[in-house]
Amino acid sequence: MRTHLKEARATLALALPIVVGQVSQMLMGVVDSVMIGHIGTVPLAASAFASGVFTVFFLVGIGLLLPVAVLASREHGAGNDAAGAVWLKHGVLLALIASAAEMLAMAGLSRWFQHLGQPPEVIAAVNPFYTLIAVSLVPALVFQVFRQFAEALGRPWMPMLIMLGGVALNIVLNWVLINGHLGAPALGLEGAGWATLVSRVTVLVVIYAWLRRAAVFRPAWPAAWWGGLSGARFREMLHIGVPAAVMLLFETGAFMTAALMMGRLGATALAAHQIALSCAAFMFMFPLGLSMAVSMRIGKAVGEGRTQALRSIGFGTLAMACMIMSVSAVVFSLAGPWLAHGFVDDPVVVALAAKLLVVAAIFQLFDGGQVVGSGALRGLADVKVPAGITFVSYWLLAIPAAYLLGLHTALGAVGVWIGLATGLAVAAVSLGVRFMILTRRLRAGGGLHRG
Repeated sequence: MRTHLKEARATLALALPIVVGQVSQMLMGVVDSVMIGHIGTVPLAASAFASGVFTVFFLVGIGLLLPVAVLASREHGAGNDAAGAVWLKHGVLLALIASAAEMLAMAGLSRWFQHLGQPPEVIAAVNPFYTLIAVSLVPALVFQVFRQFAEALGRPWMPMLIMLGGVALNIVLNWVLINGHLGAPALGLEGAGWATLVSRVTVLVVIYAWLRRAAVFRPAWPAAWWGGLSGARFREMLHIGVPAAVMLLFETGAFMTAALMMGRLGATALAAHQIALSCAAFMFMFPLGLSMAVSMRIGKAVGEGRTQALRSIGFGTLAMACMIMSVSAVVFSLAGPWLAHGFVDDPVVVALAAKLLVVAAIFQLFDGGQVVGSGALRGLADVKVPAGITFVSYWLLAIPAAYLLGLHTALGAVGVWIGLATGLAVAAVSLGVRFMILTRRLRAGGGLHRG
């Protein structure tokens, strides 16, 4: 028990600024939803649709780049920060390539919006907000590489402060550009897109300048950004990153598909879905931060050869995630109408969003469990089997259940969320069992499995 508490405290010390940083990142989207919601239900539904598409591409990009944190933390644990600099250089180039490709994919996808069964007024309002947040993918993903690198070397506080500054800047720019203050034109939904893009570019410039000038990073900073690139290193990154990206694609794609189902139920259902999803996604940042921390701590422990500590690190983090999500479940159950009213004044939307938050309260524990489980396994470089687990959980169970319950029963929007909860529950249990099996093998003296 003493070992578990010691490891939990160490994980929490790393996770706390990461969690605050993740929450601040999500606050940018929540602030957009709140400020857009007050100019109408249709703009809120349009932002929900556009943000849903963006989130799929953004999280897939994050998954692809997660090897930067895992591999840099492993090198740091082995006392080889110079090798960590090489991973940083490869990670930045990978981020530039991936974000540019995803930006173009988002642009191409916009041509098919009218075929997705969404309300015509929502599709008519979605641009240019959608184009602006698509462009913001580039600074957002490159920023993630620099941020993960700093966290992997045990310096998470400054990235947290930079992200909080980005949120503050986004709020100010939203106030100026959405409603037209300080002499600026009232751009409405387009103004929110410009605010997001400018904020993301700004935080990227700031974190680069800090890393470049801070003396603590000089041993781990690339001597040159061009040259010395290795195909073998890219392959090693992709060995971890592609399955991690696929896992996030399965999950976020499931929620995007749910948003499309909501669109078929009307603008009111889609707006209520955005409100409930914003609240759930906000709380999800807490276990997501723990997941990122546990993957780095497990990677570092592997580099140090401390395989006996892996289970204490993993299960101690899972216990913290369960406690946090239990609190959020109580809040969602008791304060759903109040939370929904903070986004929009439409009483019909508020009532439906409150019902969805009750379902969200039920799956909060499973949501926290599955993301911590996947993070722990990622620290062991075990990614292929977890990708299979998420595919089964979301696409063979959650989406069919959401379709049947949401579009073919009287449950409607609530039925869609019940289907999603089913997939989260199965994923959480399965990933936890997988981590238990692998750590038992390692404790018995087996090798590190790369599945």
